[in-house]
Order: sequence, then structure tokens, then C-alpha cells
Amino acid sequence: MSVLRTVKGLALACHPGPTVAVTALVTAVAWSAGRSPAGCLLVAATILTGHLSIGWSNDAIDAARDTIVNRRDKPVVLGLVSRRRLAVGAGVMLVVTIPVSLANGLASGLTHLLFVACAWAYNLGLKSTVISWLPYAVAFGALPSFVTLGTAHVWAPWWATAAGALLGIGAHLANVVPDLADDLATGVRGWPQRLGRYARLIAPLPLATATGLLVIAPPGAIGLIGWIALAVVAALLTTILLWRNAPFLITIAIAAVSIVSLVLRGDALV
Repeated sequence: MSVLRTVKGLALACHPGPTVAVTALVTAVAWSAGRSPAGCLLVAATILTGHLSIGWSNDAIDAARDTIVNRRDKPVVLGLVSRRRLAVGAGVMLVVTIPVSLANGLASGLTHLLFVACAWAYNLGLKSTVISWLPYAVAFGALPSFVTLGTAHVWAPWWATAAGALLGIGAHLANVVPDLADDLATGVRGWPQRLGRYARLIAPLPLATATGLLVIAPPGAIGLIGWIALAVVAALLTTILLWRNAPFLITIAIAAVSIVSLVLRGDALV
């Protein structure tokens, strides 16, 4: 029974929503860029191991703060898994993701490791600074090049890099908004916390710009799929504006719609 509780705790502590979403979306982009089935599996393994290290380290580092504010959505607070076990798991996954990343090729692997390094830097302290947005921008801006360098050995187009960075910044804002009060109570003073209630109003701006880039900037006509994607994202952005504590899943949905529209347009990245 204790084993099942630990497994459940590890699953919840990895931040399953973002982990599954980013793994699936990046793998889909890799497939659309021409990766073989084996290559797509390698991409999925790379993103997954990196995200496991990021999610587990985040909950291990924040365990004391989460306990102070009684975060009942956190496995450590619920007693499902110990802080030490999360820390060990994060360290193991960090070691594993290095050779898995480099198996995609040196340049591609180093690009993914930049993503992981940015996320760890955020967890280890940058989240409480005015530049808390920077790790998100650099990390997500690097993901398109992780795909293209491993597939066609070229850097991603500027618009893909910019869109990735903007999605990261928007995700950072949207992710923090529901937890602003808890963060401020435990001394976390990142960029969104300093913005206060304005963070919710600003979050749609980078998300909307990113969507526009992913739909409009690639070569060729926008087409029906592109216009549908823009309409759906507009509705989701409106929801973020009107719903004070809109779930972070809405932000994931915005990224998913934008990236799926890019995938359906074929090899736009390479």
C-alpha cells in the first residue's frame, strides 16, 4: 500500500498536466518535422526525463513553503511522498536526461539541456526575482531548435523561437496567478507577484502574440485550420481574462491549439 502511495505521490509531484502536454506537443512537432518513429520516441523520452527532474525538484525545493500554507494539492503536504524521495528522484532523472538528450545529437541535446538548466535555475531561486520570466522565455524559446537541430541540423526559424519564448512567458504568468496569495505569504516575489492583479490581465498578451506567430508567420496561406485555431484561442484568452482563477489547463490548451495548427501545416519548421 505504501508503494502505491509513493507512486501516486511521484506521479502528482511531476506536475502531470504540463509534463504530458509538453512531451506530447514537442513529439508531435518532431513528427511533423520529419523525425522517424524511433526518433519521435527518443524525443518523447528526452522531454519526459527532463520534465520529471524539473517537477520533482520543484516540489522538493518548495516542500517547506507548501507545508506552511497547507497546499492540499501537493503530494508532500498530503503525506504521499517524502521530500527526500522527491529530491533523490529529481537527481536520478537529471542524470538520466543528460545521455538521453545527447542521443538526439550534440547540438540538439545541449539545447534541451539548456531548457532543463533554465527550469532548475527557476526552481532554485530565480522564481523569487524580478527576472522570473527569463528562464521560461529561454527554455521554451529553445524547444523548437531542439527539434530542428535533431532532425534537419538547422536552427528553428525566428518566429518559432519567438513564439516559444512568448508561450513560456504567458504560461509563467497564468501558472502563478491562482497561487499569488500563497506565494506572497511565503516570501516568493517573482515578476507575476510584483505585478499583482495585473498579472492576469497581462498573461493573454504574450499568449496571443505567440499564437499569431505560429499561425501567420510560417510560409504559405493561413488556411481554414489557421483561422479556426485563431478563433478558438481568442475564446480561450477571453476566458483567462474573465475567469479570475482560470485553470492552468486553459493555457496548455492555448499552446496545444496553436502547435497542432502548426503541425497540420506540415514541415513548416524545416
